[in-house]
Amino acid sequence: METSFETERLLLRPRTFHDLEACLAMDRDPEIVRFIPGPWNDPEKHRAFVNDRITADYRPGFGYWSVFEKSQPDTFVGWILLLHENDQWQDAEIGWRFLRRCWGEGYATEAARAICEHAFQAVGITSLYADIDARNVGSVRVAEKLGMTHETSHPKTDPDSLFYRINVSDNL
Repeated sequence: METSFETERLLLRPRTFHDLEACLAMDRDPEIVRFIPGPWNDPEKHRAFVNDRITADYRPGFGYWSVFEKSQPDTFVGWILLLHENDQWQDAEIGWRFLRRCWGEGYATEAARAICEHAFQAVGITSLYADIDARNVGSVRVAEKLGMTHETSHPKTDPDSLFYRINVSDNL
């Protein structure tokens, strides 16, 4: 993944080892990871977890992007992802995580909109989904601002999980 993006207020670039410590620090905030299962309380497993995501071999156009404010281009504020779970290129997952100080500022929506456009226009994805814990009101709002709709018929095994989807034909 070589593609970087610039939005009105943000810079998005492929996540690298330069971002490792900032990612780990963000995940140590219990409010940020409250609705996300992971090895957050085990330093070794947590580091290995993030390491694995940095070194993974993603298909072109997919992966994780670190996000920075244009006004402070060296200050990490979060990340956004575009992943696929199988060989079907037309369906991919989008996700985001941001520092608490950025919540409510529209950064997640702004960054996600850039990745949606990239997925639909450059990568050729026809459908994006987000799997969000029902208690994560902020992420639900981001999905809705992106034009994603809640799919009640999706066969999720976790009763606390909501499944949102947007198709290329939907209005971004």
